[in-house]
Amino acid sequence: MSELVRYRVDGSVARLTLDSPHNRNALSTVLVEQLHEGLRRAATDGAVRTVVLDHTGGTFCAGADLREAAGREPGDVAVDRARELTGVLRAILELPVPVIAAVDGHVRAGGLGLVGACDIVVAGTGSTFALTEARIGVAPSIISLTLLPKMTPRAADRYFVTGESFGAHEAERIGLVTVAAADVETVVAELAGQIAQGSPQGLAASKALTTAAVLEAFDERAEELTLESAALFVSAEAREGMLAFLQKRPPKWLG
Repeated sequence: MSELVRYRVDGSVARLTLDSPHNRNALSTVLVEQLHEGLRRAATDGAVRTVVLDHTGGTFCAGADLREAAGREPGDVAVDRARELTGVLRAILELPVPVIAAVDGHVRAGGLGLVGACDIVVAGTGSTFALTEARIGVAPSIISLTLLPKMTPRAADRYFVTGESFGAHEAERIGLVTVAAADVETVVAELAGQIAQGSPQGLAASKALTTAAVLEAFDERAEELTLESAALFVSAEAREGMLAFLQKRPPKWLG
């Protein structure tokens, strides 16, 4: 099996690197499984005080792997696949150490769900973000669990439906990004150094205070939104939207 998520530890920092540049780090089944496994490894390593989620290539994460999704027959493991994404987002939230997203590139659709789940997000000033789900006939159902607690309501109202791209400074303004920075790695290193001064117990308890309400709402709606996401992805309208995107043509909506 290809290594799509690389795991390495340097001192108190565990790095999880999305390394699937051939599909812009899309959320394929294998990548999501490996990301989940990396989070489990970090959770059981007593030396780790911070997890940094970064990426290779110019895209942090392009969202769902549309080639994988479009190739499935209706109902074919769609719910299980949706649950994999729900599970990895929850794993980030419940990890007992802070997770820093180091974003220096583009983030699309489901990739924003990863960003929303992280405790701290440092984004390069050239980074761009877009919630493009509606353009292919689906919705940011599952990732709304991590995005709506972070984004301002007015920003969510706009970007959930327009699909337009916005930059790092706008992402910082609306609460999606913690810091928009010219030098992502310098800022990440400074933050990780500050976190490393905390004790395991202190970090876990402090993070739990910030995620308790998010996890409560997450667990209340996760199954409902997982099923909704799966149903949308296997619909005829979404199949047309995904094929149109892959074939680089305007979609022929069924109405």
